[in-house]
Amino acid sequence: MIVWILLIVLGFVLLIKGADLLVDGASNIAKKFHIPEIIIGLTIVSIGTSLPELFVSITSAIDGYPDMAIGNVVGSNIANMLLILGMSAIIKSIAFKKETRLIEIPICLAVSIVFMILCNIGQDVTRIDAGILLALFVLFIIYTIVMAFKGNEFEKNEAEEKIDDKTNESLIKNIIYIILGIILLKIGGDFTVDNAVNVAKFFNLSEKLISVTILAVGTSLPELVTSVSAAIKGKSDIAIGNIIGSNIFNMLLIVGISALIKPIVYNLSYNIDMVFAILATLVLALFPIIPPKNKMTRTNGIIYVIIYIVYLVTLFVK
Repeated sequence: MIVWILLIVLGFVLLIKGADLLVDGASNIAKKFHIPEIIIGLTIVSIGTSLPELFVSITSAIDGYPDMAIGNVVGSNIANMLLILGMSAIIKSIAFKKETRLIEIPICLAVSIVFMILCNIGQDVTRIDAGILLALFVLFIIYTIVMAFKGNEFEKNEAEEKIDDKTNESLIKNIIYIILGIILLKIGGDFTVDNAVNVAKFFNLSEKLISVTILAVGTSLPELVTSVSAAIKGKSDIAIGNIIGSNIFNMLLIVGISALIKPIVYNLSYNIDMVFAILATLVLALFPIIPPKNKMTRTNGIIYVIIYIVYLVTLFVK
């Protein structure tokens, strides 16, 4: 059993390293072809933090573990919102941008509700549902790019200065990064899913319980590192934007691709978890209008972490 746990940890390491290599390689190639950095950031880099969830969910769906395919996404979203964002706010209060509180949080809430409805229709996620989710994902990407170009936060000269020597790295080297990243993600996904199943069977635990706890937190490590680091540096936009973006990507892109490859059966017990995810988003929408306004305080962060603990307790007392 210890071997299984070690292999799960190894799987997480391979997932994170694979995501890093894939993002680095793709970003460098994009820069070589003079693709604007804002597009790179909003697509390649943003999706990069969700790659562990993507490969775990795809592997789970293909191997016939639908509870893990859905549970990994739902659990990750709850961990992202309550645990990671909560910890980030405890470290340093997070300020809300106007676009975040008026547009992006409502979008995340709307996507969560649509996702829950699609999962409950027929109690599965069909390829038609997958098409809807992926179409919404494309619309969200278009929105983020348009909003970024309209904003004043991305100065062209500064962006050009950030293009360092990596731009001059050989194309072959970056292609190798991408290939190696994909290989590590695939191996990491296999290690994580296969051994998580073994642990679940050993302790007579459900696939769902393992997926919304161990797998969810493990695959959310990139978001944890990114958001906590951003909070420490006082970069509120990155801390909260990373979480909201990742949650939307998880529901639209990850479940969309997984269900497109193989339709996923939806366990109705996940409705309780989805209610937690939706409530967490609703509470986040209230923080900007509760004094002190337009800010997620340390107290708010503590409330979030407490809610996450309550959520974990509900999982084990059923």
